[in-house]
Amino acid sequence: MLELTNAQIGTWVASFILPLFRVGALLMTMPIFGTTLLPKRIRLYFAVAITVVIAPNLPPMPVVNALDLTGMLLVAEQIMIGALFGMALQLFFQIFVVAGQVVAIQMGMAFASMVDPANGVSVAVVSQFLTMLVTLLFLSMNGHLVVFEVLTESFTTLPVGGGLLVNHYWDLVGHMGWMLAAALLLVLPAIIALLVVNVAFGVMTRAAPQLNIFSIGFPLTLVLGLGIFWVGLADILSHYQTLASEALQWLRELARAR
Repeated sequence: MLELTNAQIGTWVASFILPLFRVGALLMTMPIFGTTLLPKRIRLYFAVAITVVIAPNLPPMPVVNALDLTGMLLVAEQIMIGALFGMALQLFFQIFVVAGQVVAIQMGMAFASMVDPANGVSVAVVSQFLTMLVTLLFLSMNGHLVVFEVLTESFTTLPVGGGLLVNHYWDLVGHMGWMLAAALLLVLPAIIALLVVNVAFGVMTRAAPQLNIFSIGFPLTLVLGLGIFWVGLADILSHYQTLASEALQWLRELARAR
């Protein structure tokens, strides 16, 4: 008769359940997979499938007792690590959202907003366009595969039960400034061009006060802004490659033990 001890059962359960919580937390918070467009049940299926694939190659897991507080702490640790990786990726995608908002305000299209079906919030149309463009680029360049590779390596660099260092979250907060700086650099040419257009309209108003600047300047600024934005899209791929490389490299550094 086959007899199983509590330690054997705890080892088998831990080898699958603990990685599942880290993988599931990442899929619930990362862009594309963590949006409301993908049902939670599908995300759970993805998490189970990924865990089944990577579990045989992971380091040994500590024994988990389901009725012990230590097991709950280990589960909470895995959720925090997975959510940390997901929020780091969210910062990368928010660069283009912020860039679209800045351009929309400068060209007078801040009022042209729509509900983002992925996040359920109202954003500018320009931001929504950039978000869809970046999503397609991210998937076409296998960025999601790099994320899953980093996640698998994190079980070695950040082992289960090794403790979650607070420095990782401070790094995440520090990179918020990098996000704003990258967004401004991305749309800096468009901002300067639109600033020159607005200065030109100001000079026209002073030279010919009888002109109705609101009836002339607003549509002209909108048309010129769209033209400048269209011209700026020619370099979007190079900017995306640079920012994506920095974001994924930072994700690898975030997963390393400190």
